[in-house]
Amino acid sequence: MRLDIYRRPEHDGIFSYLAVPEGKPIPQEAINTDWEPETKALEVDDDADDLPNFHIEHLPQQIGSKGYAITSLKDM
Repeated sequence: MRLDIYRRPEHDGIFSYLAVPEGKPIPQEAINTDWEPETKALEVDDDADDLPNFHIEHLPQQIGSKGYAITSLKDM
């Protein structure tokens, strides 16, 4: 699968990340924050469960239920 990755600053130079399927808009419930493009058309293995470089866990479950996947700030 291919994903577009966005980021936003949190604190102390830490960023949170949002992944959406390539070409899809950021869903309405997540658009109210200042997401900046990070990576376009990132190729990800269809079997990938996590994106460790972006601190995103349970990738297919998040995209399946919400249409996007987001960083878990508790693990940062």
